[in-house]
Amino acid sequence: MAIGPVQLIVVGFPHPDFHGEIIDELERLRQSDTVRVIDALAVYKSPDGELEAMHLSNLSEDEAIELGSKVGALIGLGFDGEEGADEGAMAGARAAADGISAFSNEEAWDVLEEIPNGSAAALVLLEHHWAVGLRDAIARAGGFRVSDGFISPLDLIGIGLLTAEEAAELHGAEASTPAS
Repeated sequence: MAIGPVQLIVVGFPHPDFHGEIIDELERLRQSDTVRVIDALAVYKSPDGELEAMHLSNLSEDEAIELGSKVGALIGLGFDGEEGADEGAMAGARAAADGISAFSNEEAWDVLEEIPNGSAAALVLLEHHWAVGLRDAIARAGGFRVSDGFISPLDLIGIGLLTAEEAAELHGAEASTPAS
């Protein structure tokens, strides 16, 4: 089975007050076949750093059972208490033992550590269907990924894609963090 490029997006919220609007947008993207939501989690980090997680997904029950918690396995977050956390961490370890290494210790990105205490986050694992043909064409031409990332709206002012006012508004929306 061919799979498109996969991306983990982590967005923070000052309060764990999800209203269903995110699920609705994930469903719209799914129906348009632009992206496939492989998995999505809502994580709440208490003021003292304790984590609670639940699926934030538009997958059917059968799909959820089949896929399990791919985000949890990717970042080492398990369900069902300590045993589940161990299973999540072990999934990554098994992949490394099989010669598949996503990150070296120097490159590891501790997503959970980056979530501020007393806030919430949505972790969405997306498959980019739209990019399959482009990725395959690049590979056929001998190309490879060097880097990727989102560009800050503030960086788009200099090249004329946004006005300063538009960029400030978008940057404020993207960079807002809960008050400490």
